[in-house]
Amino acid sequence: MFRLSNKSKTLGLLVFCGLLVQATIPTAPQFNSIAVFAHEVEVSGDVAATFHLEPNHNPRAGETARVWFALTRRGGQIIPLEQCNCKLAVYPKQHKKGDKPLMQPPLKAISAEKYQGIPGADIVFPKAGIYELKLSGTAKAGANFKPFEFNYTVTVR
Repeated sequence: MFRLSNKSKTLGLLVFCGLLVQATIPTAPQFNSIAVFAHEVEVSGDVAATFHLEPNHNPRAGETARVWFALTRRGGQIIPLEQCNCKLAVYPKQHKKGDKPLMQPPLKAISAEKYQGIPGADIVFPKAGIYELKLSGTAKAGANFKPFEFNYTVTVR
């Protein structure tokens, strides 16, 4: 009869646990909506933004990509575009403060997933590379939230 060392026992337990976890977690193709993992959420003051870039955060140069921002107040109330003086600017990643944006796509109220009337835009990135998207906004008359600014890095193929 032979004895296993504590090191061997530990290694065996880790392999067993790894196999158990692997067997119980569904693989990505089994998810109904993999896009849930592609949203980015940031907070600025009392505003949160859920950011999404279609298709699947993998834009291609020369093709139209849709970006949208689900803005919410603390507590989860949606801020529609009609309540926000929102601006979107696109910069090459290596830009200096004060540089003019590469483009400022017009925002329009769109519906995406469960969100209605949120800021969105169609962007055609000119070439492959890394870009920075800046969304800023202030409350229009009758709306109540602090000014905000969100920055997102986007890699374009």
